Amino acid sequence: VQLQASGGGLVQPGGSLGLSCAASGFTLAYYGVGWFRQVPGKEREEVLCISSSHESTYFQDSVKGRFTISRDNAKNTVYLQMNSLKPEDTAVYYCATDDGCRGAPLEYSYGWGQGTLVTVSS
Repeated sequence: VQLQASGGGLVQPGGSLGLSCAASGFTLAYYGVGWFRQVPGKEREEVLCISSSHESTYFQDSVKGRFTISRDNAKNTVYLQMNSLKPEDTAVYYCATDDGCRGAPLEYSYGWGQGTLVTVSS
């Protein structure tokens, strides 16, 4: 099981960025995929998750209306679209997979991506 998170970078406040979580070695469509973020000195938090049936679950109220999660099973990839970015969204973003949406990083045991840095700054 291998996940590759990508798409991070530097963006100005109010801007948009799209992250990708590409899977290899297994069929991602059968599993839930969560996006997480972590800043230095803080615990990793789950932001959003998408189930195998394409249902989205938000775990952070601060991203509702700004972030959306989607999946393209043909590309074996899950996406995180981030709009109206704020400086407080700055973090390393990770993706992980498990049978379903778990709500807590420790519950995701099948595989983790390596993280991609998102910096929101002017």
